[in-house]
Order: sequence, then C-alpha cells, then structure tokens
Amino acid sequence: MTILIEKPELVSQADSHNLVEKTTELVLDGGFPVPKSLSGDGFLAPEINSFGNSFRDYNAESERQKSVEEFYRQQHINQTYDFVQKMREEYSRLNRMEMSIWECCELLNEVVDDSDPDLDEPQIQHLLQSAEAIRKDYPNEDWLHLTALIHDLGKVLLLPKFGGLPQWAVVGDTFPLGCAFDEANIHHKYFKENPDCNNPNYNTKNGIYSDGCGLDNVTISWGHDDYMYLVAKENGTTLPSAGLFIIRYHSLYPLHKEEAYMQFLNDEDVENLKWLRIFNKYDLYSKSKVPVDVEKVKPYYLSLIEKYFPAKLKW
Repeated sequence: MTILIEKPELVSQADSHNLVEKTTELVLDGGFPVPKSLSGDGFLAPEINSFGNSFRDYNAESERQKSVEEFYRQQHINQTYDFVQKMREEYSRLNRMEMSIWECCELLNEVVDDSDPDLDEPQIQHLLQSAEAIRKDYPNEDWLHLTALIHDLGKVLLLPKFGGLPQWAVVGDTFPLGCAFDEANIHHKYFKENPDCNNPNYNTKNGIYSDGCGLDNVTISWGHDDYMYLVAKENGTTLPSAGLFIIRYHSLYPLHKEEAYMQFLNDEDVENLKWLRIFNKYDLYSKSKVPVDVEKVKPYYLSLIEKYFPAKLKW
C-alpha cells in the first residue's frame, strides 16, 4: 500500500521567531496544553524544560546532568560496529513476544530514559504529548500522529522480558559506525576509548561507505530507534516511508540538527529528512510535567493503530 503525503514547507527558526513573539495555550482533548502561535503558524517551542533549564542543555549543573554524561561515556565506549551487527541479528528474529501496539505503549509506564536531560517522567506521557502536539498542528497527517505515538516504543528493550539491555544500548543520541565519529556527536571526547577508533577501515570520514549510499546502508548505533523500525517493517506496517524514517533516525541528532554525515544521504533520505526535522521539535519541546488524559485520547489512537498495523505484532 502506498500513501501519498505532501512535502512539508520548512520555516527557519529565525523566520519562526520573527513571525511570533507571544504565545497562548491550546488545550487538546487529553487535557494537555501546548503552545500555540497567535498567528496560527504552528507550534512554538518553549524556552525551558521541566527542570527549568534550556532543552538539551548537557552542561547544566545538576545531578541529572552528571548521570546523563556518564550514560554517554558508556555508550560511546561500548557501541561498536560489531556490537550493532550482533544486536541486529539477535533482535531481528522478533521472537520475544506477541502483543498489540497499545499494549506496548502501556509497557512504557515502566520505563524512564536516563539519557534525557529534559524529562524524567514515564515514557507513555512523552509519546502522547508529542502525538497530541503534532495532531494540533497537522490534523490531516494521521500517519504522523501515530508515528509520534510509537516512535519510542523500542525502549521496551530495557525491560527484562526483552533482554534487559543496559541504557547505553537502548536510548540516547545515535551515530554511524564504520566511519569516523564526527565532532558533532554529544560528548565526543569519550569516543577515543571506543575500539573502532583504532580500526583504520573505520576512522576516515566515509569509512566503509560512499557518498550518496543511503542511510539504509549505513550501520547506526543500536537502540530503540532501529529496533522499533525492525518491528514495524517486519510486521507489515502501511506507514509511509517518512514515518519509518522518523522512527529509525529520530535520535540521529548529529545529522538532523548539526548536518553531520549528510554525504551519505540519497534522494529519498533528503525528502524524508524534511519530515524528521518537523517531527523533531514536537519530540523535544512537547515534554511537560502536565499529563495527557490517556483514556480520553485512547480511542483515537486505537483507530490509527488499526489503520496502519495488524492487531498483534511480533516483538
């Protein structure tokens, strides 16, 4: 099944700030308030996170900051090309359990992401906050609402029934393996202890890849992004390619925020990246201590799940 979607119109951050100087709140069906521009031009990102700091501020002095940095130290040392190949081989079997998308959403009540400097709430609230914010601004793109709801479901890898992987193997910013670690990666200094740094095949700009090879041919650090992509793809989702691209690469911040590794993109990647950059601001800036009324929005999201996924999936 092919779904046609209109190409998004991108607005620069500078233009966005020029358009809107004041905000009001719009309360969605779930009771979750999101910023809304007076001119109706779309989501306006707040300036501070739920801890009172700037979003993605990895240098803010706090106990949270210290634990986040330690997380990235372990991630950068342990995520190697060979490790990712082993994880993809093991988890592509999808032999852990069978359950619906919504059952997986409920499992995320047990998960807190140690890599996130902006929020320490259970993950199901982040999923619904992101989805509801997008739903407000893009009411006709139901595939994008559902993509927001499910983009982090791969974090169930942290739970014992899915192998109980360590946080550094599940969450956090992702990055390519098999080529040099670009300085755009957060806490880049810790990569010097990664064994791949000593492999001459991996420590040049392109490494084992070529310009325009396509991100599908680039090995990205293992985590919830790649796992959920495998689950969706192998279970026959009818989400458009942009939705699968968002799921698989939403944590690849060096690419979509810093424009590192752009040489690997093919034409389809370039088009899908436009949607990922739109999605990203909702993924980041909708995080709030104000909860969504889950039962009130549940019927809408169940209808989307039924539209794009089978009733039960292999995980």
